[in-house]
Formats: sequence, structure tokens, C-alpha cells
Amino acid sequence: QVQLVESGGGLVQAGGSLRLSCAASGRTFSAYVMAWFRQAPGKEREFVTAITWVGGSTYYADSVKGRFTISRDNTKNTVYLQINSLKPEDTAVYYCAADLIRGPRLGTQISEYKYWGQGTQVTVSS
Repeated sequence: QVQLVESGGGLVQAGGSLRLSCAASGRTFSAYVMAWFRQAPGKEREFVTAITWVGGSTYYADSVKGRFTISRDNTKNTVYLQINSLKPEDTAVYYCAADLIRGPRLGTQISEYKYWGQGTQVTVSS
């Protein structure tokens, strides 16, 4: 029932920046955790970052800490992922995910998220 639609992906040169968007609809997300995952060619889907809808508490994977920033706009029901200093290894399909908050810890596993977007491709050229 909840729908998530990602956008903003594209082809970017290494060192550049990109902002991804995830538009949510179908329910209010006050009690939700919103997250970004990514899946590179030949690799498993991995956790990138997450944020609580209320309060804006965040958590980042070590691999993206310092370069990626997650944020949300409550009035637009949209979550953003600002990616700076892009590297070729950032090339992947980026997915938005959401689920109800189950506790104080922000989930990092695929199984912890019920709702998923279709993904948006980010390609970083060297």
C-alpha cells in the first residue's frame, strides 16, 4: 500500500555530486524509519543510511560516512540522499526503503524494511 518512488540518479563524473529523492505516499510516516540501500553489479544489496521521520536521527554505513547525507522534508513526504565526492565504487542502483520504528536502533538489514522503491541508477565515471 505504501509507495516509494526514487529519482535523481544519473551519470556523474568522479568527484561530482548528486542528490537522490524518495517520494513517499499512501500513509503518514511519523512513526517510520526511512533508509537508503544500494546494490552494485554482482554484489548484494547493502545498507547505506537511515533516518527517523520524527526527530531526524541518522545512521550511516562506514563506507559512506562523511560523503553521504540523508535528510527529509516532512511537508513533501520526501527523503533525500545527498552524495558528494562520488567515487566509481559508488556506482549502483540506489533503493529507498521504509518501515515502522521497532525500537531505538535504526535497521541496517534488508529484512527489517517492508516497503521498497523501484530503485534509481547512479553511475560514476572515472
